Amino acid sequence: MSPLGPGAIARLREAVEFPDLAGTKYDAVEAVGRGGMGTVFRVHDRELARDVALKVLSAREVSEEARARMLDEARILARLEHPGIVPVHDVGVLPDGRVFYTMKLVRGNRLDEYARATHDIADLLRVFVRACEAVAFAHSEGVVHRDVKPSNVMVGAFGEVLVLDWGVAKLLDRNSATQATTADTVEPSTPATPPPRRSADTATGAVLGTPGFMAPEQARGESARVDPRSDVYALGAMLRQVLEASRAAPVPRRLRAICDRATAAEPAARYPDVASLSRDVERFATGQAVSAYEERWTERARRLASRHRVAITLIAAYILMRVLIFLLDRP
Repeated sequence: MSPLGPGAIARLREAVEFPDLAGTKYDAVEAVGRGGMGTVFRVHDRELARDVALKVLSAREVSEEARARMLDEARILARLEHPGIVPVHDVGVLPDGRVFYTMKLVRGNRLDEYARATHDIADLLRVFVRACEAVAFAHSEGVVHRDVKPSNVMVGAFGEVLVLDWGVAKLLDRNSATQATTADTVEPSTPATPPPRRSADTATGAVLGTPGFMAPEQARGESARVDPRSDVYALGAMLRQVLEASRAAPVPRRLRAICDRATAAEPAARYPDVASLSRDVERFATGQAVSAYEERWTERARRLASRHRVAITLIAAYILMRVLIFLLDRP
């Protein structure tokens, strides 16, 4: 018997991962993304006659902990009603016991792809600020994303910006009703009923996130110290990467200073919250001074000249005209 080639192995893996949607109102169409513990498929909702995204646990992830974490993600998303966060439509359990949930089907480009295709810093900053708005809203609801990175931000064809993949999010409100654990059991034959709810947080020592975007405290597994400033770090790392990946001119010093402050090793040295980071980025975009960078007087003069270029040009033109009139009127 000849060994299976890479293509055959990939097809077998996809066949195993493909969800059995018997007993649901969905028809599977195609796989559209993989990551972490789940796979996302485009499926057709027969009742509403529309395509949606269905995220299901990977076939390898069959533990109660994995099932509970997938349910955590669905409940967190359902709680975060914001234009920059994908809305959840449904949640359930497949006949094979795997948890799934359905959500809006997002069409567009990942931020890392989008950055490589653009040379417009102003547009990248607009997208970044929109992503900040979604993360700041989550923080206001007691949720820390913990895995902010360019591949988890989608830019739609009509300018919409969505922050995706909340699978390792942390709930800060320990007394919230959504943190309650139930002892109810679930049979795989009841597709509409999710498994018991477990804690969304992880014990100290577990490292969740992506290298290069995790704050130092997060990379060390110090989950108790992970808070909104950990997402500030990830956003700063994301901003630096997309700026470097873009085809724009060299990154200005003031923008580099913003990235440096956001990614400071100590949480206390970072921006205190996402809104402060976003505000500094917006100030840069509108030609104002930023809190992360102390300008020299020459830099301030150039910035002000650039910001008020039209007014300065008009004044200079007026002065030149007056000088010419004066000279021409001389006997």
